[in-house]
Amino acid sequence: MPGAPDNSRQKLQTFDSLGGRFQIESIGCLWSYFCTIKLIMAKKNSARVLIVDDDAAQRSLIADMLEAFGFQPITASDGQDAIHAQARTPADVIITELMMPRLDGFGLLRALAQRGDRTPTIVLTAFGSIDKAIYVVHDLKAFWFLEKPVQSAVLRALLERAIAQKRLINETTLLNRQLSHQGVLCDLVGRTPAIRQVYSLISQVAPTSVVVLITGESGTGKELVARAIHRMSPRAAGPFIAINCAALPETLMESELFGHEKGAFSGAAERHAGSFEQAHGGTVLLDEIGDMPIATQAKLLRVLEESSVRRLGGKNDISVDVRVIAATNRNLFNAIREKRLREDLYYRLNVFQIELPPLRDRRDDIPMICAAIIANLNEKHGCRIAAIDPEVLERFRNDPWPGNIRQLRNVLERAMIIAGQGTITMNYLSCDRPAISETTVCEEPVQDDRLGIRVGPPIREIEEAYIDYGAQAHQWQ
Repeated sequence: MPGAPDNSRQKLQTFDSLGGRFQIESIGCLWSYFCTIKLIMAKKNSARVLIVDDDAAQRSLIADMLEAFGFQPITASDGQDAIHAQARTPADVIITELMMPRLDGFGLLRALAQRGDRTPTIVLTAFGSIDKAIYVVHDLKAFWFLEKPVQSAVLRALLERAIAQKRLINETTLLNRQLSHQGVLCDLVGRTPAIRQVYSLISQVAPTSVVVLITGESGTGKELVARAIHRMSPRAAGPFIAINCAALPETLMESELFGHEKGAFSGAAERHAGSFEQAHGGTVLLDEIGDMPIATQAKLLRVLEESSVRRLGGKNDISVDVRVIAATNRNLFNAIREKRLREDLYYRLNVFQIELPPLRDRRDDIPMICAAIIANLNEKHGCRIAAIDPEVLERFRNDPWPGNIRQLRNVLERAMIIAGQGTITMNYLSCDRPAISETTVCEEPVQDDRLGIRVGPPIREIEEAYIDYGAQAHQWQ
């Protein structure tokens, strides 16, 4: 009606947003309403995104796009600037161009991996190809690969997925840290200061890609530590391959580690990919590294230095991305003096050492270890063991356990199979349990032709004991 007052500014209006209903009493309030919505969206998507591109216009374009999505953009002109920016203010996601001066996208991805930085990275490029995409995502562990021009909806969906993965990684790291404070880390258990120090070292080294040397007596859990490092590393989704260097004959060692071509030697009927190729993107454990033949050690050193292998009978080097963990129960300094271990290989392997304590130095952990073993063996054998008699636990605490946790597990396994269910009491323990004399030869006079030797001595002790026994038997003649 002409002349009628305009009441449109006072008209009640209703909007749906974020699943709730907002009532706006006047059009004049719309600005504050949309500012409120923008603030809510910013809080919802407050993730930081690092944009790496040498093209200033492209950086600005993507930054504006991210701000519209509610993210916090951070910019860098190349890979070198990105590393500095990531050190100052770690981002939740990285978006990087592939081709840049100084340090390009390839170098940035490698540098992040070497630093143990697991930030999801989306690679953008105007010069894409299937081969390049596979290399970037599979080999360099980028989160995704996109060709320019980028569709905003696709980029937003990828960012949300990458942020969800980053949060999952952070939650997993936090959970492992909390569990370690409670005495559990992956398959390792214990609360004593000795094992807590091991937990701390594992947590520090796992996110990196450095070579780790694990030392300790036989049966202390060196492979469990190696698996824990792998599971807590950026390579957790990749393969974990364990090689026992003491169990392989010298003639098969190189083929097992480095592979061979068809016809490389007698019996090589087909091509075989070695352990390093099979573990690409993952971890290789070289157990009992002190028993590796000298000739193989030289080739292993080359693999560690050049990150490539050459199959037996092959002509070309094959690039491999593998983390190496070595383990031994030997004194490697003695092995170096006796020329059984290359000194340069030792220093190449001993970048970060973790020494495992023997069970006798962490007796207060025995109840926790027993509980974990029982839970595992109940499932394995279908037993229903509920507890261990306090008298048995006290006996376990006082035993020397020369075979460490492996020996404890064997003793419990036998007792559980005999008991079947209920409580393990002294009646279910073997009479020849672990309390073994520390002397190599039995102290009692031998009445027959048997020679008593404790379990697990060095082969040199066995030889000396046998020679001494033979000499006595023949009255030193």
